[in-house]
Amino acid sequence: MIYGLTTFAWVHTILSLVGLVAGLVVVVGLLGSKKLGGWTALYLASAVATNVTGFGFPFDRFQDSHWVGVISLVVLAAAILARYVFRFAGAWRWIYALGAVLGLYFLVFVGIAQLFKKVPALAAMAPTLSEPPFAITQLAVTAIFVVLAIAAAIKFRP
Repeated sequence: MIYGLTTFAWVHTILSLVGLVAGLVVVVGLLGSKKLGGWTALYLASAVATNVTGFGFPFDRFQDSHWVGVISLVVLAAAILARYVFRFAGAWRWIYALGAVLGLYFLVFVGIAQLFKKVPALAAMAPTLSEPPFAITQLAVTAIFVVLAIAAAIKFRP
C-alpha cells in the first residue's frame, strides 16, 4: 500500500486521471471540429477501464456510484459505436459528441465526489455529500458540461 491505497486503487486512480486529461483534450478538439484519433482512443479506453475497474472494489450493495458507472458505460458505448462503427454518419456525429462530453462529465462528477470524501478541508465542508458546498460545486460543473455538450454537438463536423 502506498498512501493508504492498494495497487488496484492506484491503477483505478491513474486510469481516471488519464481519462480526465485525454477527455479534456478530446472535448477541446470537438469544439474545434477535430477528430484527434490517438487522444480519442486513449480517452475512450481509459474511461471505459476506469468505469469497469470501479466495479472491482468491494461492496455489499449496489450504490449510486455503481449506477453512475453503468450509465457512463452505456454513454461511452454509444460514443465508441458512433466513432468506430458508424463513423459519424448522420445522427451519429452528434451522438459521438454528446457521448464524449458526457463520458468526461461522469469522470469529473465522480472525481469531485472523491475529492470531497478524501480531502480533509472539503470533507469538513460536506461530510455526507449532501451539504450546499458539494451541491453547488456539482451544479456549477453540470452547467458547464451542459454548455460544452451543446457546443460540441453543434460545432463538431469532421
